[in-house]
Amino acid sequence: MSLISVEDALSRVLASVEKPLETEHVPLASCAGRTLAEDLSALRDQPPFPASAMDGYAVRSADCTQAPVTLQVVGTSAAGSRFTGTVGTMEAVRIFTGAPMPDGADAVVLQEDTEREGDQVTVKEAARPNRHIRPAGLDFRAGDILLQAGLRLDSRHIALAAAMGHGRLPVHRKPKVAILATGDELVRAGETAGSDQIYASSLPATIMMVEKAGAEAIDLGIARDTLESLDDRIQVARDAGADILVTLGGASVGEHDLVQKALSRQGMDLGFWRVALRPGKPLMHGRLGSTLLLGLPGNPVSSLVCAVLFLVPAIRAFLGDQRASEDPAEDAILGADLPSNKERQDYMRASLALQDVPLSLAQGTARLMLPVATPHLLQDSSMLSILERSDALLVRPPHAPAATAGEPCRIIRLERFC
Repeated sequence: MSLISVEDALSRVLASVEKPLETEHVPLASCAGRTLAEDLSALRDQPPFPASAMDGYAVRSADCTQAPVTLQVVGTSAAGSRFTGTVGTMEAVRIFTGAPMPDGADAVVLQEDTEREGDQVTVKEAARPNRHIRPAGLDFRAGDILLQAGLRLDSRHIALAAAMGHGRLPVHRKPKVAILATGDELVRAGETAGSDQIYASSLPATIMMVEKAGAEAIDLGIARDTLESLDDRIQVARDAGADILVTLGGASVGEHDLVQKALSRQGMDLGFWRVALRPGKPLMHGRLGSTLLLGLPGNPVSSLVCAVLFLVPAIRAFLGDQRASEDPAEDAILGADLPSNKERQDYMRASLALQDVPLSLAQGTARLMLPVATPHLLQDSSMLSILERSDALLVRPPHAPAATAGEPCRIIRLERFC
């Protein structure tokens, strides 16, 4: 099978997600990081009544066109406890920020512009109609659609939804992502490693990425290099109702690469298994019944790069997340000379720094702070220490010509995924 492009591979992965997962209604306080399944409209106006924007006195502006003037204080309006009477001629009501405006009053005089003695207040500054008043519906009106389906909810969205009157929100079910590391050479970190073994670093890292993306991770552990061990772990994933099964390593065609064979025995429909990218060429995609399959490379950096490029978008597609098919790359400036690239799309680990760049405008020259991406000298896909020191992946398209420091480039910020 020939190599396919990154764009083609991602398109096929997303196309295999037939539709977002079903909707469930979740209490507002438990919706952080969830993905909204339906447009959300306001249940009432906000504020639901004309409210004071300041501490002071609610007055009739007609009584205060010329200052100073002394008014009779007839009551108090506080947040949550309005004045129920009507403000008459030459009367005032003590009012606090957020309190409902009393009937008859059409202005608020600031506390510092008054002097109070007993039940009388002297207004020292003339009042204007509607001064220091927030009208009903200033923020939004009942029926306004303020949050759209596909939005991943953060604290700002939760605050708005609460103000709109919603105690539970319709969100997509979290996809279940089963993650299986493979290989006799692997042991879990913290366990005793044999002289020919290494610690399984991709497994906990992928679990964290899955959870950060908004899915539920199922840790399948480490399968040995036997069909029986793989069959057992794959069946656990199927019994758990996994929406995605991710394997780490063993998806190539070597004598010890048994993942494809094990999955094929259980009825896998193979989509592709080689992509024109570096690192991460031996990437596998397919379906096993209703379960999406992604076989990531065994090298830890390769597996994490492929998780950024394919696994996270697949999770977002299951969630109906607006960002599923968005290009995650952004503009930057190249920080070092680079040779021409070959036939694979390269994702180089790079550090970022901000650079002050002059920008020519019709009105003159402005200054713009842009990220400068400097690739590390060592790009070996087994070196996690380099990845840890990297802020971004520097994207080099296939057959890109040699580039010089200072030229524009494209980057993917790792903090958004890892």
